[in-house]
Parts: sequence; structure tokens; C-alpha cells
Amino acid sequence: MTPTDTDHFAAESATRLILAEQKGLRLAIACRTIVTGLAFVWYVGAPFLFSDFEPRRAAIVVLLIFTAIGVAHLAVIGTRFDRWWMKYAVYTLDILSICALFALIPISRADEVPQIIAFRAYGIYFLFPMVAICCLSLSWRLVIWAGAMCVIGWWAAFVWVVVGMDQTLSWADIPPDATRADYEVVFLSIDFIGRGNRIEETAMLMFAALALAVAVYRARAVFFAQVASDLEWHRERSARERVSALFGKYLPAEIAQKLIANDGPMRPQRTTGTALVMDIAGFTQFSAMHPPEHVISALDAFLAEATDAVAAQGGIVMSYLGDGFLVTFNAPIAVSEPACAALKTAEALLRIAPKHSFDIRVGIASGDLVTGTIGSSERQSFTVYGDAVNLASRLEGQCKVLSASVLVDQPTQEACGMYAHLEACEKQRIAGFDSDVAVFRLNVSG
Repeated sequence: MTPTDTDHFAAESATRLILAEQKGLRLAIACRTIVTGLAFVWYVGAPFLFSDFEPRRAAIVVLLIFTAIGVAHLAVIGTRFDRWWMKYAVYTLDILSICALFALIPISRADEVPQIIAFRAYGIYFLFPMVAICCLSLSWRLVIWAGAMCVIGWWAAFVWVVVGMDQTLSWADIPPDATRADYEVVFLSIDFIGRGNRIEETAMLMFAALALAVAVYRARAVFFAQVASDLEWHRERSARERVSALFGKYLPAEIAQKLIANDGPMRPQRTTGTALVMDIAGFTQFSAMHPPEHVISALDAFLAEATDAVAAQGGIVMSYLGDGFLVTFNAPIAVSEPACAALKTAEALLRIAPKHSFDIRVGIASGDLVTGTIGSSERQSFTVYGDAVNLASRLEGQCKVLSASVLVDQPTQEACGMYAHLEACEKQRIAGFDSDVAVFRLNVSG
């Protein structure tokens, strides 16, 4: 991976992670806000259900404030007002508030009942959901922070309560050879504080927080791996598209796509098809009469439109031959009637050429065509060869001798004689062929 790819990956990963954290944080804060909102509704409505219940104004105000804080935090998550420390502040406030409930909200209206009963009757499990909800934020630091705040808040509340007690009993007050009565006196005493229990509770909570933090950290690693995989897939796809576009300038687009998809040379393929060779008549004279820029511009415009006409009939431009090109039909891309497609293409080219002030000559021949890649392991080229290609090229040259625009061979005439008006010419002596060749002229006016 190049430095640019690394920077792009880091930026993309950070962006996706931030969005995932924001989504998880919204869910966590939404759950927290719903709980406090329902608690507020229940607390306010409790007097209608229980006649002896008297809600405290302070509790109502606290629940209302906590609900409002949750709504406000939800509103700013992901906005320009959002700050990294806000989630830490909200979770710290929630956790310490829960701990404060155990220390400050009387467990009984009777003064003689110590507040330590709240720790024994309910316990630290009220704080575990706070740590678990933090995992939704995908922030392992927040999970550890929440666990630490639970331990600190729980011990602060416990010490606050114990300091206010006139007498305390703990496990250390049970003698080594304690009897059942000794346990009943100490463990069942209302002044039993269970300091050892608090140590075990907070140790287990912190252990759970650390385990969850590790799980979140691993989840982030999986997340980054997925992002890397997605980016690599997009990078490869983009690279293939760029290569395909680049190849398309020098190879037929269909061939380029096959080469890229197969990731190797295409095997030779033999088919029966039709070859068409087109050349511009008098192009040398045209080039001498105009500046090079005009020549290239005119030639590009003509060949672009001519190539579209070829593609419309399913033909493949195998190569550009100076001021012309070689086209194949049914090789290597299948065409149902290659001879007829070639003749239709020739007629289209004869209509296009005058618009660009060109006269063209076209040779068409049908027969066996072999397509495939040739060359060394370092440099290869896709090509087509066969007698039909050679004959089509010879017929294009013979057009000048016979003063014809389009000449076709006998297999093409036999395959598509009913489609176009073809006039027989005298058999021609064609270089490279042992016997004279039957040649037909395409009568475009017929």
C-alpha cells in the first residue's frame, strides 16, 4: 500500500469509525434517556397508584434534569457543538448519581435504620448496565472509564455511609472458630457493612469492564479490517476500470474486459466469421494539403463515428491501420449473421464518410478466423489472423483497380446474397492465393 493509499485508508477508517461511534452513542444515550424519562413518569404518577407514597420534590427535579441532559446530548451528537468529553461527562454524571442514591436517599423513614442496608439489599448490579451500554459507543476507553467511575463512585458512597455510622461490623469481627450464633450476631446485624463484599463487587465489576473493553477493542480491529477490505475492493475495482479504459483506447473494449477478468492471455479461438478492412482513398494527398492538426482532428472524428457504426452491428475493431481499420464479426464476440452485419456496416460507412469529406474503400471476406494473444511474457498483443483477413485486405486494395467502393468474396455473397444487391465481377488474380478469386461489387444504389 502506497503512502497515499495509507493516508486514504486512515482518513476513511476514521470517518467510518466516527459515524459508527456516533450511531452507537445515540442509541446508548437514547436508552438512558428513555429510562430516566420513564422513571420520571413513574415517580410522578406513583401517588395515584399508591396512596401512601409521597414523592420528593428533589427527586422529581433530579429526574427531570437527567432526562433533559439526555435529550440535549442527543441533539448535539454529530453536530459542530459535539465535543469528545461530553460522553465521558454524561456517563460520569449518571454513574455517580446512581452511587449517590445509595448514599443519600434514605432506605427507611426511621432514623435508626442505617443507610448501609441499601448496599446489602440492592447491590452494585445497578451499575453493570451502565458499563454494558458504553460498549455501544465502540470506545474501549469509555468502557474502562465507566468501569473506573463505578468503582470510585461505589466506594465513595460506601465510605460516606460508613463514616456516618456509630457502630460497624464486618467479616473481621467474626472469630476464627465462629459458631452459627456468632455468624447470626455479626452477619445479620443491621450494622454489618461487609467491606469484603464491596471489594469483591468492585473487583468483579472492573474485571467485567476490562473484558468488555477488550471485546470492543477487538471489534474495532474487525471494523478496521472490514474497512480495509472494502477500500481494497474499491481500489481494485477502480484500478480495473482505469486499466479497462486505458486498454479500450488500444484494444477492443470487449477484449480488454476479458483480458482483465481472466487475468491472463486469452486462448486462441477459431470461429467462422467475417473480416472487414476499410481504408480512406486519397488520404496521402489529403494529408499533404492540410496541417497535421487538421488531419488528425478530421481522422479522429471520422473514425469515432465509424467505430460506433461497427459496434452497432456487433463488430469488433481489432486494429486501426493508419487511416483505416480491421473489423471482425463473430470473432471473438458472437454475431448471429456476421456476413450480413459486415455488409450493413459497409453501407453505414459509405454514408458516414462523405460527411467528413472522405472517400473509402472496403474489402469484406468470410471464413475461418483465429483470435488470441501473441508475443512474449513481457509484451503481448491481441490479434486475429486467417485467410479471410488476408483476403479482405487484398479486396480493399483491389477496389482501386475495379473503381469500386466495396468488394466482397463469394462466401460472403452466398451467406448474404438475399440481403444486398451484389454484382459479380470478373474473377481476380489476388496475390497470395493460388487460384483466381470470385469477387462481388456492392451496388449501394441498387
